[in-house]
Amino acid sequence: MSSIDLRQLEEVVERAVRRAIEESRSEDMRVIADAIKALADYVKYGFQEFNRRFDEVNRRLEDHERILEELVKSVGELKVAMGSLGRRWGRDLERVVLELYRHALEERGIEPGKVERFVYTDVDGRYYRPGARLEIDVYIHVDKTYLIEVKSHAELEDVEWLFDKARIIEKILNRRAEKVLMVAVNIDKEALERARQLGIDAIYGAVIE
Repeated sequence: MSSIDLRQLEEVVERAVRRAIEESRSEDMRVIADAIKALADYVKYGFQEFNRRFDEVNRRLEDHERILEELVKSVGELKVAMGSLGRRWGRDLERVVLELYRHALEERGIEPGKVERFVYTDVDGRYYRPGARLEIDVYIHVDKTYLIEVKSHAELEDVEWLFDKARIIEKILNRRAEKVLMVAVNIDKEALERARQLGIDAIYGAVIE
C-alpha cells in the first residue's frame, strides 16, 4: 500500500488556479480564484496530514510485525528448551523415586540402579498407532523382564494405560514380562484398586482418597 502522490496533485491544482487567475477579468472572478486557491491549500494540507499519519501507521505496523516475529521465534526456542529440560527433570525424578523405594524393589528382585529407559517410536503403526512414542522403564535380569512405570501421582488413567502399554511393549520385545509395576509417591484409591484388578504390582508412599 502506498501513500497518495502529492506532487502530482499539487501540479494539477496549481495549474488550475493559475489558469483561473489569468483568465479572470473581473474582481468577482479573482475572488473565486482566490477561494479556489484557499480550498486547494486546505486540501493539500489535508492530504499531507493524511500521508504523514498513514506513513506513521505503516511504520508502527512494520514494527509490530517485526516484534511479533521475534516473539514467535523466542516462544518457539523457549518451548524447545523447556521440553528438553522437562524430559531431563522427568528422568531425574524417576531415578529419585526408584531410589526412594529401593527396598521394596529389591524385595521383588529389582536393582533400581540397573533400571533402563526403553523408548520405541512405532513409525508404521505395527504395534500401536503410526508415529506413536512409547516409553517405559525396563529391568531385565537373567531371563526375567520387569516393566516399570514411575509417577509422582498415579491416577486411574495412568494404571489403565500402563496395562495396555505393557502388552504392547511385550510384543515389541518379544518377551513376556515377569511383573508390571506402578511405582508412585502418591496413588489415587481407585487407581490402586484397579491396579490390583489388572495384576499390576503397585509400590507407593500414600493413597489419596
